[in-house]
Parts: sequence; structure tokens; C-alpha cells
Amino acid sequence: MLNNKFGNLIDKVRLLFRKDKESYLCFYRMLGFYPRNIRIYEQALLHKSSSVKSDKGRLLNNERLEFLGDAILDAVVGDIVYQKFDGKREGFLTNTRSKIVSRESLNRLAEQIGLLKLIKFNTRQSAHNSYMGGNAFEALVGAIYLDRGYEYCKFFMERRIIGQYLDLNKVSRKEVNFKSKLIEWTQKNKVEIVFELVEQSYDEFNSPIFESEILIEGIHACKGKGYSKKESQQIAAHETLNKIKKDAAFVESVFAAKAKREGQLEEQPEEVSVDNAPVEQEAPIMEMELSRRPDDMEEIIRAAEEAAYMGTEKQEDA
Repeated sequence: MLNNKFGNLIDKVRLLFRKDKESYLCFYRMLGFYPRNIRIYEQALLHKSSSVKSDKGRLLNNERLEFLGDAILDAVVGDIVYQKFDGKREGFLTNTRSKIVSRESLNRLAEQIGLLKLIKFNTRQSAHNSYMGGNAFEALVGAIYLDRGYEYCKFFMERRIIGQYLDLNKVSRKEVNFKSKLIEWTQKNKVEIVFELVEQSYDEFNSPIFESEILIEGIHACKGKGYSKKESQQIAAHETLNKIKKDAAFVESVFAAKAKREGQLEEQPEEVSVDNAPVEQEAPIMEMELSRRPDDMEEIIRAAEEAAYMGTEKQEDA
């Protein structure tokens, strides 16, 4: 356990001899403890568009710290959630952690703790970067880990973040429909998506376990396991959304497959010989009708899921 008061007393004495006192005080108000190597924390605030260079001329940004912080944050929040919800199943714990470390949640937290206004970036290049705050939050956690270690990361999340800005019980009850979000993304980008149940097995207590797989444009995305078909699809959808955000090669392969499919559809009528015969004239019309059906079905699914989601929100508000 952290001896935080004693440690801060020593750091306060050290602060008297430092020239950049204001920076240390700024981070203290945010973190609840004084940094030791403040340069790491300052780097956590550098977006890649800032064009800041080190003394050796190397460009500095927070991307490496973001990578580290992402992993540490998953571990720390997983630790806290595990201790908080004793006896809950893996699916419940995974979903609760996911809601806390989601990009939307981290963006909001970055603004609440005052981190967002400290980020250094190029306005023109970063105008459309809606994840800048969340990325900086992860980088900050990475900086804490390098400077102070795991226990201070846990202290920061437990006391300064969850203790002040998040109600774990409320977060755990909030329904986030990852499947609906994924379907919305596929419709926006006009790509085909398929949810497949690939396996059904049983655990040691003879409870059924479902494994679902998601294919986008015929390309394997992610799998998910749960104690219901819906839960397995939600987990697979959440993993797929993360993959879309982080795996550029996967996204490129999806759009390449989409372009190939659309190219084949455009070439199809040219391969059909039209001699004014009734059958030949009707064939392209039948293909068009069939091609609309997946979109219609996705629209129906989306509308139904959004209605269910809104119903859940209203119940929570009530």
C-alpha cells in the first residue's frame, strides 16, 4: 500500500529547489502525488502533430506512452473491477471494464480532470481527431507507470478517477450495445457483415457456452464466447470495434474486399448477352432486388436494436 502522505512530504521539500514548480503543482492537482521525472508526463501531453523535438533533434510524441498506458489501464481497471464485483462472471467483468476504458469514457475523463486543455497539438492537423483526449489519458497512465509503478497507477484510477467521477455500480448496469454500433459502422461504410454461431459447448457445470464469429466482407474479424448467443455476439462485436480502431491493415483488407465485390457486380451485366429476350431482361432486375435484401435486413436489425437500446436508457433515467 502506498505511503502517500510521507512520499508527498518528501516531494514537497524537493519542490522547493526546483525551477519548474508550476508544472509539478499542475500534475499534483491532477494526480494526487508529485511526479519525479516530469519529462515523461510532459511527453504524455504531446500529440504527434505538435512537431516538438528532443535535444537530439528527434520528434517527440505520446504514442509510445499511449501504447504502454493502454495495456496498464486494462490491467489496473481489471484489478479494480475484479475486487469490486466478487463472484461475477468473466463476461460481466469484461463488459464493465470495457465501459470504463472505452474511448468515449476516456475522452470524457480527460476533459473532467483538466487533461484535455494541457495537450499540445497542431490545430489544423488535429481538427478531426475526436480521440485525442482519450489517447492522452492512456499516455498519462503510461507515464505514471514508468515514473512510479503499478501501485501509483492503481491509486490514480481508484482514488482520483473512479472515486470522483465514476460510479462502478451504475457503470456495470449501463447497457452498451456493441453489436448495434458495429452494424451502424458497416452500414455507414456500405460493407457486408455476418454474425455466425460457430460452436456451442458446455462448461463444467453443464451450462451452455456459445461462440460467435464476425465476418466483414467475408474476412474473419473476431470471435466471442458467452453464456448466451447475444452475449457472445456482443463480445465479438466489441473486439471487432477495437480491431477497426487499432488494426489499419484489417480495415484496408475489408475495403479492398468491398471494392473487389463491387467491381464484380458492375461487370456482371456486361457478361450477360441481351437479345431482347424476356428472361435476359429480367435477370439484372432480380439481381438488384436480391442485392437490396441484406441492406434491408440490416436496417431492420439496426432499428430494432436502437429501439431496445433507447428503451434501456429510458429505464435507467427513470
